[in-house]
Amino acid sequence: MEIGLIFKIAAVGILVTILSQVLKHSGREEHAFLISLAGLILVLSWIVPYIYDLFDTVQTLFSF
Repeated sequence: MEIGLIFKIAAVGILVTILSQVLKHSGREEHAFLISLAGLILVLSWIVPYIYDLFDTVQTLFSF
């Protein structure tokens, strides 16, 4: 896993947290939820190829 990916995930987490707090305090809980959901989908789209590689490696390791 690349160190740059970890920094991108951390940056998205910080940005989503700040935006969610600002939106919640302004009374827009629906928008805060959508921002959180968008951040989750973005991070998952970055991580899914690594999870696929992990399962592929485990399958290769245990296949006879």
